[in-house]
Amino acid sequence: MKKLEIIIRPERLDDLKSILNNNGAHGLMITNIMGYGSQRGHKQVYNGVDFGGNLLPKVKVESIVSDDSYNKIIDQIIDEINTGEYGDGKIFVYEVYDAIRIRTGEHGSDAL
Repeated sequence: MKKLEIIIRPERLDDLKSILNNNGAHGLMITNIMGYGSQRGHKQVYNGVDFGGNLLPKVKVESIVSDDSYNKIIDQIIDEINTGEYGDGKIFVYEVYDAIRIRTGEHGSDAL
């Protein structure tokens, strides 16, 4: 099992949810975050006064997927979420040794 931690622009969340649902990853944890990366944030100017910050709104989506489907999911995310601009996001992949459903005590992929 792999844990995917996907950080994207908020407006791309529905597209990402469709990709994950179509590939059998139904359990998602979604968090609103702020990010600062290669784009160095943005500046907003109104009547010559700079009131913007350098943190951009992002969404972090976490999901556990099977070993055999995570490459396909990553490829689809890159193909469909990519705009070619700074700030599109990142995907982090972690190894998951076990998952346990508290209600039933199921282990491994049965707990997903």
